Amino acid sequence: MKRILYIMSTIILSVSQLLFAQDIELFQQYNGRYDYTAIGNTLNPAENNIDQSFCFPLESSSATLNLPAGVNITAAYLYWAGSGPGDPEVSLNGNPIEAEDTYNVDYLDPNNGLLTYFSCLAEITDQIISEGNTNYELSDLDITNVLTPGIGYCNNRTNFAGWSIYIIYEDDNLPLNQVNLYQGLEIINASVQEKTIVIDNLNVIDNNGAKVGFLAWEGDDDLNYGERLFFNDNVLSNPPLNLSDNAFNGTNSFTNASNFYNGDLDVYDIENNISIGDTSATIKLTTGDFNENGQFRADLIIINNIITVLNSQLPDATIAINDYVVNCGDRTVDIDYTVYNVNSTEALPTNTPIAFYAEGILLGQSQTQDEIAIGASESGNINLILPESIPSEFLLQVVVDDDGLGNGMVTETDENNNSEELIVELLVIPPIVELPDQIACNEGFNSATFNIIDLLNSALQTEDGFEAEYYESAEDLENGQNEILNPESYSNSSNPITIYARVEIPPCYESYAFKLSVENCPPYVPEGFSPNEDGTNDWFNIQGLYDIFEQHELKIYNRYGTLIFEGNNDNKWYGLINRGLNNHGKLVPVGTYFYILYLKEPGYTSQVGWVYVNY
Repeated sequence: MKRILYIMSTIILSVSQLLFAQDIELFQQYNGRYDYTAIGNTLNPAENNIDQSFCFPLESSSATLNLPAGVNITAAYLYWAGSGPGDPEVSLNGNPIEAEDTYNVDYLDPNNGLLTYFSCLAEITDQIISEGNTNYELSDLDITNVLTPGIGYCNNRTNFAGWSIYIIYEDDNLPLNQVNLYQGLEIINASVQEKTIVIDNLNVIDNNGAKVGFLAWEGDDDLNYGERLFFNDNVLSNPPLNLSDNAFNGTNSFTNASNFYNGDLDVYDIENNISIGDTSATIKLTTGDFNENGQFRADLIIINNIITVLNSQLPDATIAINDYVVNCGDRTVDIDYTVYNVNSTEALPTNTPIAFYAEGILLGQSQTQDEIAIGASESGNINLILPESIPSEFLLQVVVDDDGLGNGMVTETDENNNSEELIVELLVIPPIVELPDQIACNEGFNSATFNIIDLLNSALQTEDGFEAEYYESAEDLENGQNEILNPESYSNSSNPITIYARVEIPPCYESYAFKLSVENCPPYVPEGFSPNEDGTNDWFNIQGLYDIFEQHELKIYNRYGTLIFEGNNDNKWYGLINRGLNNHGKLVPVGTYFYILYLKEPGYTSQVGWVYVNY
């Protein structure tokens, strides 16, 4: 799992805010030779249920950190909690600390109304690294304004405050572990007597040494009625510190102390409660039962975080860009890459995803084809098409174990070495050279036949000719698609139309464009025809007229000036009469006939002439 790690985003962590959706969820995950320890202390002078003489917490308390020699601190988190909506500013060894997150839960007390409790979080890694093993004092946690007598917290004895520091560290002497830190704020009480929490993203390879830790608040040693802590349906206990019927009793497993009043910092062995191959676990908390006098009693317990440490053998996916190829005027990149599994203790599984980005935009995805053994590698190739929004010089990033959304699918020993990037420069598309326009006579329906090979050679004034490809759009020219297959006898599909020519001149090419236009030329009128149905010259074929001057009208008159035929683009004259009182549908006699041709085209006048009909 990539160390996006379900961590609260930087934006969220930058602002202290109340989180009303505070289910316990995965906050941070570490894979490698990691373990953790925790310190902390209560600010209650005594257990609030036993000693009811106090209301306000102490001004400060301290705890001592004793990390093993030679370890490297990876992360440290300070938690502080108490009654009320929260105090976001405290001090640790005099250093001001501001909450990055504040969690809240509510309890509706039947006698005191709605009561709110809080927990704050701040990352303090730099301070712990700087100060190291020493005594840490937390101060300036002020909740006195909500503990004023009569408000309710002191009345129902849920007045508490406390703090803890979790330290994640790396040690080369440790086995390969997976450390999962879950956090939020969830509550059980007399009204909600049972809570089930499912923790996921586990990777159980070996249950040897497996452990789970809890940070909880407001547990009372003398309220052990129906109180159980289950892990995968097994009751957890750590006698004599934590009994099976009193898990939350003001104890600290790290110091074996029982005076962590109204707070619990406990760790349990779960070797026998989790199985190899498990990816999740179920935690259940219960409270509430009747005492010896038949009175119902329940403890109020607030869970702040859960942490697991599990042995894990893991792969380590890395990737390298071996080579890439770009072509002139082509917005594609052909990439050769290799996925490695070198710094690992387990094989990298088949179908590990690979994502390819340009300027942060996902361009393509692939995956490993086979299982990659420890120390082995696998090579691959992919062709990426770049959208126009990507500049000609761009940052290419290749990431293994990335589903295209920035999420990893494989838990690894190192989650920070999954990518490689480099600057790629495309061969810029050459500018298109504009050549003179070409005009031809309309052969019908605004179309004509062009020899565009000759047109290009003539425009470039060369006798040798060019090996060129011809296209109807600049896009097709750039992509090398939809090539014109008959350039020596090309009929235009629109009028006008621009033709693009691509001439390969390695290592690139040159491109040209010229406009083809079709115009109506004056029609040619024959002087005679013979409508004898011999298949030759059977009709008055005025060339350059039909389907060109589509609105024309043709009128034929005999030698007496009588109109004998009217025609148009759909009605040609085959020597038949279609006007007058008699002889409709009959052939005209041999002789000379006069015509008037109305072209009905701007710039053209009517044409008048004669035609001789013979058989």
